[in-house]
Amino acid sequence: MERKGNSHRFFTKDEKQKAIDYLLWINFCNRATDTSYNLFEKNDRFSLMEKGWPEGMYSHYSIAVWKKKYRNMKYSDIQKIAQDKNPLKHWEIIRGLFSVMDGEVLRYMLHAKIPLEKFIRYELASRGFDKNHQWCGFEKAKEIWLK
Repeated sequence: MERKGNSHRFFTKDEKQKAIDYLLWINFCNRATDTSYNLFEKNDRFSLMEKGWPEGMYSHYSIAVWKKKYRNMKYSDIQKIAQDKNPLKHWEIIRGLFSVMDGEVLRYMLHAKIPLEKFIRYELASRGFDKNHQWCGFEKAKEIWLK
């Protein structure tokens, strides 16, 4: 899990979506801490800064970002992630999971409509952690993840 203490991360104008993706990821990773970030634009550069910075200096994007839903991703969005020469770590890991799977297994998963969310929930319950990645024990984790 990535928890960052630095308050700056810059992206170019062409990397706006990447900046949004990173903002969502870094705030998710810091969900159990008091640290959270906003996305700002200045001089065609996007910057993630810890909340509390003077907002008048920058155009603020974070409100619209919170409404982003990945379930609406298009194939072109995934293609852009796949072709990124310096991908965000979480996208690289997610893509890697599928890229090493046997193609026949992937086709079967689609054909049989395998409930991937249930497999993920079962795996998380088996690890004994809660939704904030705090140890809670296996029984409590089952209650949390297998509802």
